[in-house]
Amino acid sequence: MVRTVIFDIDNTLYSYDRAHQAAFGALEGYAAAKLSIGQELFARLHKEAEQELRAYMGEVSAVHNRTIRYQYLLEKQGLPLYPHVLEMSRLYWGTLLKAAEPFPGVQEAFGELKRMGLRIGAGTDMTAYVQFEKLAALGLRVDFLVSSEEAGAEKPSPAFFARCVEKAGCPAGECLFVGDSLNKDVYGPRDAGMKAVWYCPQKGGAAGKVLQLADFQKLPGMVEKMRQDR
Repeated sequence: MVRTVIFDIDNTLYSYDRAHQAAFGALEGYAAAKLSIGQELFARLHKEAEQELRAYMGEVSAVHNRTIRYQYLLEKQGLPLYPHVLEMSRLYWGTLLKAAEPFPGVQEAFGELKRMGLRIGAGTDMTAYVQFEKLAALGLRVDFLVSSEEAGAEKPSPAFFARCVEKAGCPAGECLFVGDSLNKDVYGPRDAGMKAVWYCPQKGGAAGKVLQLADFQKLPGMVEKMRQDR
């Protein structure tokens, strides 16, 4: 039985990789024009800043905060923070949101799942504000959202999925998690007692028995079959 379907967002509902490429390209242009930092150097400085922040902060939701990342990068280079930190953050997210498009069949799947009387949630390793912006840009609505910012833990932490189950309002075994990461979106929720589907349109086999989804148009049918299996 399935009563609630919970979706990862990035690279599950849309191509984060493609949208990020467009957004990072805009950042590189800004760095060259406003900070006199060439493309190759900026990419290296950005990577170093991210790695150093992750080492310092650990795997917490704030590590995804790009405002902190740009602040740290500029501080290390002795460059002025104003107005660049805010401009870079606005540029990155504004460009990414414009480039984000739902994968084929996602909007239709959401609509059909709602018509089937299911609750729809999102479970994501990010900060809540940005993820709601993404859902709005994708034209998708959820009944609840669990971010690592709220849960105080990143996937696949049991605490994260416990929060998902709490918000779903039904037993873990009646929750289905859908996502592109085997470790975070399949093994994590399954260890928490949930059902899971691996979204893998261009990937191949997985160790063990993993239910796979390559086409969102097939998701409502998969869910209906699960509802009939008691």
